[in-house]
Amino acid sequence: MKSMKLHLASAFAASCLAMPALAADTFKIDDTHTSIVFFVDHLGYSNTIGRFNDFAGSFDFDPENVENSKIQFVIDASSVDTNHEPRDNHLRSPDFLNVDEFPEITFTSTSVEKTGDNTGKVTGDMTMLGTTQPVTFDITLNQMAPNPRSGVLIAGFSARGEVDRSDFGMTFGQGGIGDTLDLFIEVEGTKEE
Repeated sequence: MKSMKLHLASAFAASCLAMPALAADTFKIDDTHTSIVFFVDHLGYSNTIGRFNDFAGSFDFDPENVENSKIQFVIDASSVDTNHEPRDNHLRSPDFLNVDEFPEITFTSTSVEKTGDNTGKVTGDMTMLGTTQPVTFDITLNQMAPNPRSGVLIAGFSARGEVDRSDFGMTFGQGGIGDTLDLFIEVEGTKEE
């Protein structure tokens, strides 16, 4: 998985950078500072919080050509973690993620839209359980600047989106377990040389 790449381009970031616009650069995902988290309703009482611990990639920026921006990421579905082993094992089963048959969750962008000085919308194709559906994420550039200790250029983003699991054929527990997964993604990437 570590060799796979996550391509994240967001030309909308250029207007808020405190440095000259650059040609497309590639940033390697820093997995110690990147999180992929989801919330799902449980019977109306609370939201169960989970995360995926294993994913891979990099993101590319083309600040001068928004329409050429791209995002692609790959998640190891079996790395789902809700801090409760019996539930996690059930989530890996055919009732939910069916990880033996469908080991990966992927996203590939189809368009990027600038919505503000440091915000945008990224729409793309998400594939889960062998089914592909369009999903849109709201993206915020938090900062792009050299690391104060190493001097290496780092870019950090927050992404928010929603996925209806039934759109992918995941219908187990409907009526008790929420259909909508709220996704929260925090990404840091280090510029590759």
